Order: sequence, then C-alpha cells, then structure tokens
Amino acid sequence: MPVKNLSEGFSLSINRFVKLEFGVLFLNTLKWLLLAALLGSIVGSASALFLETLNLATNWREKHVWIIAFLPLAGLLIGLAYHYWGKEVVKGNNLLIEELQSPKKVIPLVMAPLIFAGTIVTHLFGGSAGREGTAVQIGGAFADQFTKILKLKPRDRKVILICGISAGFASVFGTPLAGAIFGLEVFIIGSLMYNAILPSFITAIIADYVCKAWGVGHTHYFIGIVPEMDGINLLWSLGCGVIFGLVARSFSALNHTLSNVFKKIKYPPLRPVVGGVILVTIIYLSGSTRYIGLGIPVISESFTTQEPYYTFAIKLFLTALTLSAGFKGGEVTPLFFIGATLGSFLSFFIPMPYGLLAGMGFVAVFAGAANTPLACTLMGIELFGVTPGIYIAIACVTAYLFSGHTGIYHAQAIGSPKHLLLKRHQFLK
Repeated sequence: MPVKNLSEGFSLSINRFVKLEFGVLFLNTLKWLLLAALLGSIVGSASALFLETLNLATNWREKHVWIIAFLPLAGLLIGLAYHYWGKEVVKGNNLLIEELQSPKKVIPLVMAPLIFAGTIVTHLFGGSAGREGTAVQIGGAFADQFTKILKLKPRDRKVILICGISAGFASVFGTPLAGAIFGLEVFIIGSLMYNAILPSFITAIIADYVCKAWGVGHTHYFIGIVPEMDGINLLWSLGCGVIFGLVARSFSALNHTLSNVFKKIKYPPLRPVVGGVILVTIIYLSGSTRYIGLGIPVISESFTTQEPYYTFAIKLFLTALTLSAGFKGGEVTPLFFIGATLGSFLSFFIPMPYGLLAGMGFVAVFAGAANTPLACTLMGIELFGVTPGIYIAIACVTAYLFSGHTGIYHAQAIGSPKHLLLKRHQFLK
C-alpha cells in the first residue's frame, strides 16, 4: 500500500479517536452538570432550612435558658428515635465514608430527617455540638437516592456521594472551594479522587449559591493585622501548627475514649440521658451558656480579644461529652471554637497578632482532627482572604502531620501515611 494511503488512514483513525474521546467526555460532563445542578439545589435548600431552624432554636434557648434543664429528656428522645428508626444510620458521617470505601447498600433516606431533628433538639436544649455533620449527612442521604432512582454504577455512586458531602459542607459554611475539596479529601487520608473533581466543584458551588439565594447568610470573620512572613514568623507558625495538631489529636482521643465509656451502658437510649445529666450539672455550676451550642459569639470575640487559657479546654471537653453520649450535630464548628480561642490565648506567649493566631487555629485544629489540610487551607482563604494564606497553610499542614493517624472520623482509611514510620498505626476506635 502506498505511503500516502497509510498516512491518510492513520490520520482518519486519529481523528475518529479524538472525536470519540471528545464525545464521551462531553456527554459525561453534561450528565454530571445536570446531576450537580439538581443535587446542589436540593442540598442547598435543605441547608438553608436547617440553618434558619438552627438559628431560631439557638435564639429561643438563649432567651429561655430554663429549657437546658430538660437536656436529659431531649437526649432520651434522640436516643429512642435512633434506636427504633435509625439503627442503620447511627454511624453518621462514618457511614458515608464506609460506603465510599466499600459500597454495600444505598443509605436510607431516613438519615436526613433524623439528623436534622436530632441536631435541632441538641442545640435547643443546650448541647455543645456543631452543624457540619448534619449538612454532610443530609447531602449524602439525598445524593445516594440518585443511585437507586437512576441505577448508577458503583463508580458513579462514589462520585454522587462525594458530591452530596461537598454540597452539604459548602452550603452550611458558605465555602464552596473548601466544600468541594473536603468531599474529595475526607474519606482516604493522603489521597484525592480526581475523577470526581468537576462534579464535586460544580455541586458545591451550586449548593452554596442556592443556600444564599434563600437569603441565608454566614458569619464573617476579620483578621486585622497580618505581618510579613520572615524566618522568625515561619518558626512561630510551625510551632503553632504543632500545638494545634496536638490539641486536635487530644480532642479525637477524648471523643473515642468517652464513646467507649458510654457504650458500657447497654441500652443506647439511656446514654444521652446520662450524658445530659452531666452536661446540665456542668452548665449549672459554671453559671454560663458561653460554652454550649455553636459558640459563634465567642469565636468572633477571639479575633478581637485575648481569650483566657481555659476557654478552649472547656469547649473541647463539653463537645466530646455531648457527641460521645449520643447527641447529634457535628464537630467542626466546636473545633473552630477550640482552635480560635486557643490561637487567641497563644498570643500571650507568641509575638503575633491574636486575630491572626485565632484565624490560624480556627482552621488548623479542624485540619488536624479531620485530616483534611487542603480543604482547611482553602477554607481559611475563603473566610479570611488571601493575605494570611501563607500562615494558614503552614498551620494547617503542620497540624495535619502532628495529629497523627487519629481523627474524628474513625472510618477514614490511610491512603498515604503521614510518615512511613506511622504506616502501621491504626485509628483509635
């Protein structure tokens, strides 16, 4: 055959392959754009409803503090609801992570209303908890229904679950970039699922937009003074990161330890009753509601005022107690509280602005506890701007390394160990 014909045949084959590849990519992208738009709208709307309801519950509790006395009764209601209707979803975020790693069956939709109601009740009666767990579980539960309805293949099911997690996180905090990366980063330490990157980003952006379109706002924080980075400030930042990582590790360890203690109570609905009695006693003796709920006012205060040494420790203990006993919510906003107040306190020893240290701790403690340094770095930049970005990044990655192979999500697998010497270490159960 003439060389010219061979060349023309080869060119035709290449052109057909390019067109086929483009067609496959175009159709796949279009599919995920449609799914992302639908899922993002659903989760963003659910987050808006949740945030508004949570604000109403918080404001009502602060005006009627007597309701805190009924926290044990609230715990009993939550315990009974999960014992009789929610045994399959009681693992919460860890169930989502387990399904991402080793798919078994579609997550029951009942997860969404149970975690929604459980979180509102926890906050209304004075528990110390967050909100990310609720939004993530709502997002994951809604997302997995697409698996059943559209009969998605296993690889697509993983992507849709990641999208649901990303949408929930992004919309509840108003941080779409961090939300997208959180969904990709959270289920395997040291690994990202890149084939889900476009759907994750699109879903997170749409969910955040829809939540805001409903008129729901988010708390804004401001870091006033950011010094130039130099050798001394670099060392201080690394030192802070180590402290933030160790505190994150302490929170995770205490959370797991207290969970094991409460598991000794054989009848699960009684666990939050006992925990509620202890919490009410502590709140009564302290004479303050400063450390319960989300603690947003204290977080904002830490950016402008140097916090005392005990603030972060009290919040750390009360949150671990609340969640270990079986109350519902999340760990992230309390971790923001712990990190921000700890950073603010560290300004007593470290010659850096307490606003900057509060911002670094805000995201770094969470980075260490959740093993998500990239998401937390992006979150810091989205919340505080680009100017303190270097300090935030150093604090987050250092905290991540020094938190070890422990975390608030014990279902996380180790994709890439933080250090080869730690390869064999397992999570605290």
